[in-house]
Amino acid sequence: MIRVRKVYDNVSRANRDAIAQVRAIVAEQFPTARTQDLEKIDQQLIDPLRYRYRSILLVVENASGRVRAFAMLLHLTDLNIAFLELISIAAASGDRGIGAVLYESVREEAVALGVSGLFLECSVDDERITDQKTRELNAQRLRFYERFGVRPIINTVYDRPVFPGDNDLYHLMYDGLGGSPAPRRKLLRKVVEAILRRKYGDLYDAAAAKAIAQSFGHDPARIREPRSLGVAPVPVALPSGAHKRIALLVNESHNIHHVRDRGYVEAPVRIPVILKELDKTDLFARVEPRHTSLGLLQRVHDARYIKYLKDVCNFLPERKSIYPIIFPVRNHSRPPKDLELRLGYYCTDTFTPLHRNVYPAAYGAVNCAVTGARSLLRGYRLAYALVRPPGHHAERRVFGGFCYFNASAVAAEFLSDFGRVAILDVDYHHGNGTQDIFYERSDVLTLSIHGAPPGAYPHFAGFADERGSGAGENCNINFPLPEKATTARYHRTLALALRAVRNFSADHLVVALGLDTARSDPTGTWQLLPADFEQMGQAIGKLGLPTLVVQEGGYYTRTLGHNARAFFEGLWRGHERETSVESG
Repeated sequence: MIRVRKVYDNVSRANRDAIAQVRAIVAEQFPTARTQDLEKIDQQLIDPLRYRYRSILLVVENASGRVRAFAMLLHLTDLNIAFLELISIAAASGDRGIGAVLYESVREEAVALGVSGLFLECSVDDERITDQKTRELNAQRLRFYERFGVRPIINTVYDRPVFPGDNDLYHLMYDGLGGSPAPRRKLLRKVVEAILRRKYGDLYDAAAAKAIAQSFGHDPARIREPRSLGVAPVPVALPSGAHKRIALLVNESHNIHHVRDRGYVEAPVRIPVILKELDKTDLFARVEPRHTSLGLLQRVHDARYIKYLKDVCNFLPERKSIYPIIFPVRNHSRPPKDLELRLGYYCTDTFTPLHRNVYPAAYGAVNCAVTGARSLLRGYRLAYALVRPPGHHAERRVFGGFCYFNASAVAAEFLSDFGRVAILDVDYHHGNGTQDIFYERSDVLTLSIHGAPPGAYPHFAGFADERGSGAGENCNINFPLPEKATTARYHRTLALALRAVRNFSADHLVVALGLDTARSDPTGTWQLLPADFEQMGQAIGKLGLPTLVVQEGGYYTRTLGHNARAFFEGLWRGHERETSVESG
């Protein structure tokens, strides 16, 4: 099994490892590559101002993280075009279509960037190359691109030797990405000058680059006729987010978790009322959740706790819910042997029951959240895991507050392999579980805006002086607000939290979205209206970060869907505004 992942920098361990493997592939396939060429691979990822383009490295990895192929895509934001600098497959990969998968991913990324065209180079295949084997290999490469409707721009001097006797010659190729079949002369001349000066600045001075650009005289450009007969071009594969922009993961099996006990507000109806309103927008693309490994879950939750939850759920008969009646927490070394008596050993309150379907439903929520996190590495900038049961009260070894597995935390743990992560909890109730899990970590910033303890659940956590410990000191920030906090104060507090996220320089953001801050919610006391949720979403979106939203609380079903819709409409507008400013 393989996956295509985007690498934006060299900060995380996973990214540094991928870049090292990319360097090894380049060194193997291009033995004459200079040291500075190898070093440039990660330098251009982190210093776009120096090179005057934004670089995106796409790597094809197998299940064990080995890089089988890669492509370096340059985004020239001032010209609104993309240039494929390099695409290569590891010698030991066995290919098996990896090249096509990778180039399709390059096209998807280019479309997602909104560029007017994709340019690349490919070695010439004519009589100027006297080595027949090399000429045939070059022709094979050109036929590969021709399958996608990508052909050389002809009648120019671009493919002429740089120095007398030089036979390292290249066509400039154009991929219209399903749009214009050929670029116009005015744009093309600017593109050629930019490529030659920014990529080959040590070979071409400004005058030479301008002279080559002026040789592109046709308007629109002349494109070579196809040479592969009877082969229809592969249509451009628009990314799922090109039309519907937010990856939507729905825990379809959530309704197996249905506690009918009187007063239990965490009901299955919460999901369809949200979906009903989201379906009125064109912001979402459904993505199928994938299974999350037990190993990743055990990085967040204690293995004994996970096993107990699975065992007790398998033990319970249908339609029976059990609640803790004793809490033997004072003796961690001697938990009760009886499954029902042990319930209080792993639970923090008296109103969160277990029944047969808790384990699969909670695991399903984790699957959605982690798949949403993965989608941020596959090209989406925003993702929403619409799940229940919620999870932010689940600590490393205990459950409570309707929460069993902390899906937000598991997703953040996954993303922490790819950079710094901030978790912003906007549920009315403090995210004690998330705080507990990351309290001693410096690579994950946890922030929570919530009703102040001890008045609001969970009563024993969420105080302002809880700042983290050890390596995680100052990486946990609580914003407890009073029972009658005004909406104006709420938005001021949110602004403080977002400032902390910026100062942390997070690579990814996870939002634990509780909609129980709304007016009339049975579990909260604040008065937020749809306009406030829209404002909240817009403020978060303006961070411009790849963002995963995981559903937590929110129980007033008359307004639940409206509030969710308002939040995501604001999130999308804020994010689009910020990213368009960056790329402009």
